[in-house]
Amino acid sequence: MIYEERDYRIRAGKLAEFVRLYGEYGLPLQKEHLGTFHAYFTTEIGELNHVVALWSYESLDDRTERRRKMLADPRWQDYLKRVDGLIDIQNSRILTPVAYSPMQ
Repeated sequence: MIYEERDYRIRAGKLAEFVRLYGEYGLPLQKEHLGTFHAYFTTEIGELNHVVALWSYESLDDRTERRRKMLADPRWQDYLKRVDGLIDIQNSRILTPVAYSPMQ
C-alpha cells in the first residue's frame, strides 16, 4: 500500500472557488477513477491558500494506470479547464507506511 499526498497552493483569493469546483467536478471523477480517498484539507495557520489531498493505492503501477485512465476521461479535461489559472504550485509525494503505522 502506498499513499499519495497532493499539495496545491492556490492563488490568493481563489481558495473558496477552487474548493467548490473540486468538490463539485473534480472529486466525483477522482473517486470514480482513482484509489481510496482519505482526506482533503485546507490550511488555517502557516502557509495559507493550500489544499492537501490524501489518496491510497495498491502500488505505484496501480496509481499510474488509474491516473492514465482519469486523464483520458473528457470530463476530467473539462474540470481542468474550470480550474485553469487557480493553482499556483502543485506538489505530490508518495508515502509508504512503516510497519507500526495505523494506516496500512
